[in-house]
Amino acid sequence: MKKITRLLPRGSFLMLILVILVTAHSISGETAPAMKTMAPLQYAHQYKENRVGVVIHQLQPLVMDSFKKLAVNRQKKELIGEKEFSPSNLYALDQLEQFPTYQVVATGYTAGVESTGKEPGHPQYGITFSGVPVQRDVISTIAADIEIFPLGTLLYIPDYGYGVVADTGSAIKGNKIDLYYETVEDVFKEWGKKTVEVFVLKKGEGHLNHEMLAEMQRLVMAHP
Repeated sequence: MKKITRLLPRGSFLMLILVILVTAHSISGETAPAMKTMAPLQYAHQYKENRVGVVIHQLQPLVMDSFKKLAVNRQKKELIGEKEFSPSNLYALDQLEQFPTYQVVATGYTAGVESTGKEPGHPQYGITFSGVPVQRDVISTIAADIEIFPLGTLLYIPDYGYGVVADTGSAIKGNKIDLYYETVEDVFKEWGKKTVEVFVLKKGEGHLNHEMLAEMQRLVMAHP
């Protein structure tokens, strides 16, 4: 035995003793020696497990909250789909479920002084931030927060129709959009203020011009 202890490091020798005791307990069925030897180690192990469990329990809400915030930020900044811009799938209203949605508070606006501060005769009357004129058509011009929906983003708004982000507004920030109508009466009669889930059909590239808008409308009208 002395020769063995010289050859083994202290840690290995202790492990050897523990193995011998556990083996003896398994063979003989005697519990007292093993319990006396293992109890302190079992207690320390159990204490460590309990402390780890407490720490995990305390950190879990913080971790989950962080993941929720990341998910929200990702939805705001990266929600817009990468679907192909083509008439084969973009304008099929029975296939809208394939596109991401975003909940918004939608209001209505006009080109008039009550919404823009401009009156007919003003050089910028009826001209959106993008440079294209306002329109209520197959695709209507709408205002949005361009940090979320860049200019040129194409949405489908239930009960309103297709809308392309062409404008901005000082009060249109975050999850708000403004839908163009020709008159104030139309705003109140046809829309008012609603919370809706809009379908994001195409992410804009940060700009919109007459040619792009005309092409979008051509594709909509050409779709069966």
